[in-house]
Amino acid sequence: MSASTLAATTFVAARSRAHGPTSALWHAVELHRPTAEVDGACELTLCGSLARIDVEQSWPTPARDVCPACVVLTS
Repeated sequence: MSASTLAATTFVAARSRAHGPTSALWHAVELHRPTAEVDGACELTLCGSLARIDVEQSWPTPARDVCPACVVLTS
């Protein structure tokens, strides 16, 4: 496979739910389909959490409450 056939990786932001003492965070999801096909269900994030994709929010997100593991994994 040549470098010209490799597609760019697309990441979108997803919001997790707060669980007990853990606050909701923004996570990164690697998207393998068009955003028009995202139906609002939870997706597996890069760090292994489940979160709901927000196609209006780009990654990296400017928010302060971002998952540190997802930041590292998308760098």
